[in-house]
Amino acid sequence: MRGVSGEEGEEIMGLSKSDIRKLQKVGYDASGAVPRAGTFLTRDHEVVSSEEREKGLEILSLEVALRKYSWVEELVFELVSKEKDDYTKELAKFSPVGYFIRALPGARITKPVQSCFFIKTARFSQMVHNIIVAEPESELHIITGCTTASYVKQGSHIGVTEFYVRENARLSYTMIHDWAPQVRVFPRSAALVEAGGTFISNYIALTAAELVQAYPMATVKRGGVARFNSIIYAPQGAHFDLGAAAKLIEPEAKAEIISRAVSDGGEVVARGYLEGGAANTKGHMECSGLLLRGEGSIHAVPELKGIFPETDLSHEAAVGKIADEEIQYLMTRGLDQDTATSLIVRGFLDVRLKGLPPELQLAIDTMIKKASLGRTM
Repeated sequence: MRGVSGEEGEEIMGLSKSDIRKLQKVGYDASGAVPRAGTFLTRDHEVVSSEEREKGLEILSLEVALRKYSWVEELVFELVSKEKDDYTKELAKFSPVGYFIRALPGARITKPVQSCFFIKTARFSQMVHNIIVAEPESELHIITGCTTASYVKQGSHIGVTEFYVRENARLSYTMIHDWAPQVRVFPRSAALVEAGGTFISNYIALTAAELVQAYPMATVKRGGVARFNSIIYAPQGAHFDLGAAAKLIEPEAKAEIISRAVSDGGEVVARGYLEGGAANTKGHMECSGLLLRGEGSIHAVPELKGIFPETDLSHEAAVGKIADEEIQYLMTRGLDQDTATSLIVRGFLDVRLKGLPPELQLAIDTMIKKASLGRTM
């Protein structure tokens, strides 16, 4: 099923202009004007658009991939167990809805692949399962947006995503959430990073959700690298329980977990776990939190576990308010207090994410600007 765009696309896909605007907020381009290597769009449980635009890239619904390749079945629930929790057990009862995205051996897919999971039906429970494979020596960048129609206030999303980063491959995966205030979200994901591979996971949430609970795990082999970055803005009513874990199981493996969180009345739990289990492994964890008002909280929960003498693991955590002198300095420059605060919040969240294509970094910068300005509106 090929993608569609413009006014004709809106009519064929059954997406209104307001739907299109919601998709654009999470980085999805329906017009075809923004450079993309491929597209996958799911509305509720319907695959609306699936398109490959570059050689060496394969995009299929998971259901089709399971019919086409017998070996894909071996990847499903291999890294994330069906028995992990009640949510994975529930998802395993249903036929697969989700995507299979693969970079073929040696393929360098430098433009982002865009995917989106869109809830259009009120109170809908969306359940998806995704498999991503970066074959040896390949490069792949994916931006996944998750959102709801403007009139949808309640619903849920359960998503299992399993990443396979083969030898010397490079995979970046950026997830952007823009859910309705009463949506509950349960991503369950894990990555296998083989020798010399690089896996970069970016999670960005700048709007309210009733509950988002995620704790991705990476298993890193010899010389591999796993990086997790999260940027969270939690307004009143939002509850984010997020984290990341990395097990360094072979020599020279490395991992980094970086979290930036702003509580504007919402609750944030930032978890992290690093385990050094082989010689010359190295891991670092960092959590920075900013509290803007008396309500809400930020709770950092870092864990380090060394099970091999020649490992180097470290963590830093800091939570506090904006310094009064920073506000006062900007106000002497002619800014009012709200504008000064928004400027500081924007700078705090404006993190350079390593390994992203310039187009994707620009989209993220734009969303951070909107979020920081939004608190004064």
